[in-house]
Amino acid sequence: MAFRLDRLATLGVFWPVARSLSSDDHPRIPILMYHSVQDGSSNPQPYYETNVSPRTFARQMKQLRDEGYLAVGIEDGLKLLHKGDASQRVVIITFDDGYRDFYEVAFPILLDFGFNATVFLITGVTADRPERFKNRECLTWNEVRVLHSRGINFGSHTATHPELKFLSAKKVEDEIGRSKKTIEDQIGAPVRSFSYPYAFPEVNQTFVRQLKDTLQKCGYDNGVTTILGTASGFSDRFFLPRLPINNWDDPRFFRAKLEGGYDWLHEVQYLYKHVQRMRRARVMDASQLRNSLKQNKICN
Repeated sequence: MAFRLDRLATLGVFWPVARSLSSDDHPRIPILMYHSVQDGSSNPQPYYETNVSPRTFARQMKQLRDEGYLAVGIEDGLKLLHKGDASQRVVIITFDDGYRDFYEVAFPILLDFGFNATVFLITGVTADRPERFKNRECLTWNEVRVLHSRGINFGSHTATHPELKFLSAKKVEDEIGRSKKTIEDQIGAPVRSFSYPYAFPEVNQTFVRQLKDTLQKCGYDNGVTTILGTASGFSDRFFLPRLPINNWDDPRFFRAKLEGGYDWLHEVQYLYKHVQRMRRARVMDASQLRNSLKQNKICN
């Protein structure tokens, strides 16, 4: 296994600390973030890998079962968190993008271990015949309906998978509202959950407040993000943190993530986003200054 600083810090420092600080009074639930279940790699950097092989996925589901985890939906998980109920080890399993390999590979494995999951669909690439997104086939509506009838939950991952922070408020509402209605029309059941595409801009508080208002307006009850960590009763139900899971998660690292040992990395993630936002602001300010000077020169 290649060297990973985040793994070394997690296993050597932060996992032991997290275990010592864990409390039944303040339970936490790991929300696992998967994308595609297939062989091969999507990215040479472990942190950005979105593939998990069928063999690794089956091993992880077996580990969850063997360690006594119960897989629940997001709404049930939130109820347990707010009750402060730590009597059962609980996990929430989610899949972004709605790839067809969920139907062909992941779902049979989940059935073998008695687990359910929530799949977040991009409705613009979910059709009567398999469409492609990032060079992978996506679920068809018939497959979605079959999965829904077998207990799989579905949520929205927008209509076209844009970076919402760059859109107008009207377009954000269209992406969020239209995708929700499309899924509801196809499965004949309400859609309560939303998954934010791309890195979540948590440092932009104005956008976050507007997005939350829009989600509530469109009838959502909860949502998940790429914020790193396990969910607690203090988490915002519309912007729940998750744990990215992929081929690089060996059994010990996987267990550490489940038990809160990876939560420390959110602080690094937040700092990185803050620095990037400040850099973009400085670039914009410099650009505006140059344009202003240029305009004054023309006018004079």
